[in-house]
Amino acid sequence: MFDEVATIGIDVQLVYFRGSECQASSWVSNARALAALMEKIGCQTGYTQIGKVLAHTQREHDRQKVRALVFVGDAIEEKATDLYRLSDELARRIIPCFMFQEGDDPEAMRAFKEIARLTKGAYCRFSPGAASELAELLRAVAAYAAGGVQALSTSRNAGAVKLLTQLGGS
Repeated sequence: MFDEVATIGIDVQLVYFRGSECQASSWVSNARALAALMEKIGCQTGYTQIGKVLAHTQREHDRQKVRALVFVGDAIEEKATDLYRLSDELARRIIPCFMFQEGDDPEAMRAFKEIARLTKGAYCRFSPGAASELAELLRAVAAYAAGGVQALSTSRNAGAVKLLTQLGGS
């Protein structure tokens, strides 16, 4: 996705939670700047804060248009119904959520699929440690954010195919 950000010229904001904090970076369109932001983040255990990410996306969209939200995670510890309510707000703002699940937690799968459905986004599961699979999915979302389903349909990678089957583009 980093290379795609530079090629397409889209702005990306990194939002992450760890421990008890939930933070957002500034918007960047430079691949190196995005990679540098990600390298500074260390993992910590803590309660999931998906609701804060969804609410943050709403606020950002009210300032400037957000074309898509990408969430990568492996669990959900919040009340799913609260997340669905926030997802409805994103759907009203026409912000599709691309929910990428690492692993196979069934509760996370149900919630991530429903968030994707409510927002007219997409859900994909990838294997733990499958960085290349996630990279393809992220490149596909970058193409979608830049040019919608039409731009995604011109891509031939496996990530684009997975997203298109859910977005109705194939």
